[in-house]
Amino acid sequence: MKKIYTILIALMFVVTISKAQSGITWSAPITVAIAGYQNHHPRITLDAAGNPLVLWGDNNSGKAYFTRWNGSMFVTPMAVNPGTHDVMAETWAGPDIASHGDTVYMVYKREPEGSDTNHIFMVHSYNGGMTFSMPVQVDFNDSLTRFPTVTTNSSGNPLVGFMRFNSSFGNARWTVAKSNDYGMTFSPSVLASGWSGGYICDCCPGAIISSGNNVAMSYRDANANYRNTWAGISTNGGSAFTNGMRVDQNNWMLMSCPSSGPDGFIIGDTLYSAFMSGASGMDRCYYSKSSVSNLTAGPTVALTGSISGLTLQNYPRMANNGNAAAIVWKQTVSNNDQLPVLFTNNIANGFPTMYDTVDLNNITNADVVLGINTIHVVWEDDGAGVVRYRKGTFNAVITNASDNLSSNLSCVVYPNPANTSVNFFINSKTDNQELLITDVAGREVHQQLINGINTSIDVSRWSNGIYFYQLKNNKEAYQGKFSVEK
Repeated sequence: MKKIYTILIALMFVVTISKAQSGITWSAPITVAIAGYQNHHPRITLDAAGNPLVLWGDNNSGKAYFTRWNGSMFVTPMAVNPGTHDVMAETWAGPDIASHGDTVYMVYKREPEGSDTNHIFMVHSYNGGMTFSMPVQVDFNDSLTRFPTVTTNSSGNPLVGFMRFNSSFGNARWTVAKSNDYGMTFSPSVLASGWSGGYICDCCPGAIISSGNNVAMSYRDANANYRNTWAGISTNGGSAFTNGMRVDQNNWMLMSCPSSGPDGFIIGDTLYSAFMSGASGMDRCYYSKSSVSNLTAGPTVALTGSISGLTLQNYPRMANNGNAAAIVWKQTVSNNDQLPVLFTNNIANGFPTMYDTVDLNNITNADVVLGINTIHVVWEDDGAGVVRYRKGTFNAVITNASDNLSSNLSCVVYPNPANTSVNFFINSKTDNQELLITDVAGREVHQQLINGINTSIDVSRWSNGIYFYQLKNNKEAYQGKFSVEK
């Protein structure tokens, strides 16, 4: 039986879960920012230390607000767009955020969308959101654009997906632009959609997903008014999308716009996708798993079974860390909103049939991100007009070196902070262990093979700051960080 206890406070339900069905231990929900900053379309990612970074929009002021957890609280939100840029922000679409270590990227669409002088812009931070750059234009001056979505590749560079149109908002298609200099400049975007042979749904946001050389641009199609979810597939890091596949087998025909897009992640050769469909006659959320190399999709699976009083499900978001995975969405049961979460610490076993409930009442859009053994959820609380946040912890399960940390392989780094040299003392005697060190921008600064249990690296010419290391062999992996101070 799920151990959920609800307390009625100020006519709002707050859910407290001591040890939920999924094995997650939840902290109490907190408010990200006081009322007045609005709360549209919140998105969340993590910095290098696993602290949450939150972005959302305010469609009244045209601001995109950002805040970060400083170890004890969320700091006062800051607007990341200049006063000359109004940002497109609604409940169902808005600015997006991604991170790689302490490198943070945020993208937004300047309003009004129909102006050919308004573009998609990115701001970036190389210090975990302490400071941000001036906006960099992502798209080129050759089309109308909307719905930016951002991810990072394995080197920490950003990839931005967005919708492009002709001058009369026709010929809608999804394209992807890459940066090779950490968000300073972008290459011309390449076509990623059109694999059904028809039109895309031009009023539904999408999601760009990356893992290694595999990149998926996930979007809702509209060929012959079938609003199914498709994915354009690149196997060369997003330089070209030479294939695509349908990941949603529901076959939903609709003559109007659902204004709801998909999400997903990639593990190895498998693309996991989450989406809403009304093919059953009711708006319901589903997920599927597809082979990137074979371009084949498995069955479409409903997130829940039959629920008495259920009238709506929408806005699914999903995330993973290694093999741990979670999906959140909004649902309405007996006229009451719910924010459920499905979680598994090993996606190879699929998702469970039972879900936890993160919060109740006045919920619209939500987002989720996973750390090594943590889950972080943000959502719109439309009753209070604020963004809310909740953190959970779980026991991580490690299955291979690419998933995450291993308890069998570890090392001690000293001195930390380092001045002239840093030493790695390794508890494994396996030969040919690879050591990779990157800076906060995700740039590789050192790589070597280690044969033995101890090595020393000269850092006397390195810049002061935080560095991240990953140690791995053919079975296990271990990662951590150290700093250089002179």
